[in-house]
Amino acid sequence: MKLGNKIKLLAVICMVDLFLLGGLFRVVSDPQPAHVSTDDGTWVQEGGDTLDRAKGLEGKCIALTFDDGPHKDCTPQLLDGLKKRGVRATFFLMGQNIEGNEDLVKRMKEEGHLVGNHSYSHVQLTKAGSAAVCQAVDRTSRMIEDITGERPQYMRPPFGDWNEELECEVGMTTVLWSVDSLDWKLRNKNKIVKRVLKDVEDGDIILMHDIFPTSVDAALELVDTLTKRGYTFVTVDELLID
Repeated sequence: MKLGNKIKLLAVICMVDLFLLGGLFRVVSDPQPAHVSTDDGTWVQEGGDTLDRAKGLEGKCIALTFDDGPHKDCTPQLLDGLKKRGVRATFFLMGQNIEGNEDLVKRMKEEGHLVGNHSYSHVQLTKAGSAAVCQAVDRTSRMIEDITGERPQYMRPPFGDWNEELECEVGMTTVLWSVDSLDWKLRNKNKIVKRVLKDVEDGDIILMHDIFPTSVDAALELVDTLTKRGYTFVTVDELLID
């Protein structure tokens, strides 16, 4: 895969509405986990640059990402399946779900997964004051750091709801997605798999949740199917150039 190929994802750093090179890129959110899209399917970052594939990655690469965990039942099943297949993923953890599941967070780190921040609870951060947002994000980061020994550098805001002011306050790289599995809504393995396979391409980031049994089943079937199609699974940071 050539270095210059653009990753097909809206990766914001900062923006609910952003005019870029004459085009409007908009993050859409709703009361449920959001579906996010862009007019031309590219990532954008602060300053309006596109993000290219990281150096050293060859072939077709995609990233599986999971929000809202860890979950005491679903997350271990997912980790078992990923380990069996030799696949690493990215987990955006909710602080309130870390408590009592510290062993799962430690396991994620030990097994090579990327651990990110999903704030402390699932609220729309743009509707909270910046001080409250920073407190919630920092609280979650400290919890993760206490367990893994590393402070997370990446975050995904609940609902994909974010803006430039919060970006500057929090000081983390904000990552959204290019393929929304809608697993939280469909709750059906076959429908989830069909939806993702219809849309997935090289360089995509797939949004899923490790809190539903059907999501775990669908994720592992997707790994098996996409591996056979020649895809390699990587963590989000491996798709980005610093």
